[in-house]
Amino acid sequence: MQPLSFGILTGMRGTLLNTATVAGGASIGLVIGQVIPSSFRDVALNGLGLVVLGIGVRMVLQGKNPLISAISVAAGGVIGLSLGFHSRIEALGNWGQAQFAAGAGAGSFAQGLLTSFVLFCIGPMTLLGCLEDGVEGKIDILSLKSTLDGVAALFLAATFGLGVLASAPLVLLFQGALTLAARPLSPLAKHPNAIGEISGTGGCIMLATGLGLMGIKDFHTANYLPAVFIAPGIALLTDAINQRKVVSS
Repeated sequence: MQPLSFGILTGMRGTLLNTATVAGGASIGLVIGQVIPSSFRDVALNGLGLVVLGIGVRMVLQGKNPLISAISVAAGGVIGLSLGFHSRIEALGNWGQAQFAAGAGAGSFAQGLLTSFVLFCIGPMTLLGCLEDGVEGKIDILSLKSTLDGVAALFLAATFGLGVLASAPLVLLFQGALTLAARPLSPLAKHPNAIGEISGTGGCIMLATGLGLMGIKDFHTANYLPAVFIAPGIALLTDAINQRKVVSS
């Protein structure tokens, strides 16, 4: 019988790979950011923002019911604000900046941490990849996600600095928790409507992230994280109600 710790690690291969690519990409970005002009970094960041906007639009279009996304984002934002999601992560980022990046621009550590966490942890690839890893032991989805996140981490770190590297442990904790909870959550993968609403709602948050990257508006996107968990619940409840109507008719 394998030791428990070894079994947990092998059951989280995708998450460990994703954490490593984020850390690796961010490390390279920190080095590059020291030698390239700020104008080049701004162009790269705006380009990344455009890509994130494109991903967000694609995800929104995968949603089946815009009303569910609207309710989920609104309710999730209220819950996140009440629980202080953004302020808590921002406080962590400000503490990190004071400890490790005192010479950086004001708020750059916190902004990098917040932006990276939302970008790397929101979306159907995160949920589906963690479910696949935890239930089937496959890491195909998370391998692709790891490549994309590593490239994004490079560009983000070149602009925001150490905050992006600091997001790697948060990726490990968040995706690790999803992977360990994969079996209870696995029924979600069998409901296309639930996955579609996760995409639609996550796409809205991605759009907000892209606008923030381009410096257009800061939506405090961390407050909207609960929306990603509210959306599939509403979708499953709606499906159950519709099925009861069909049976009763």
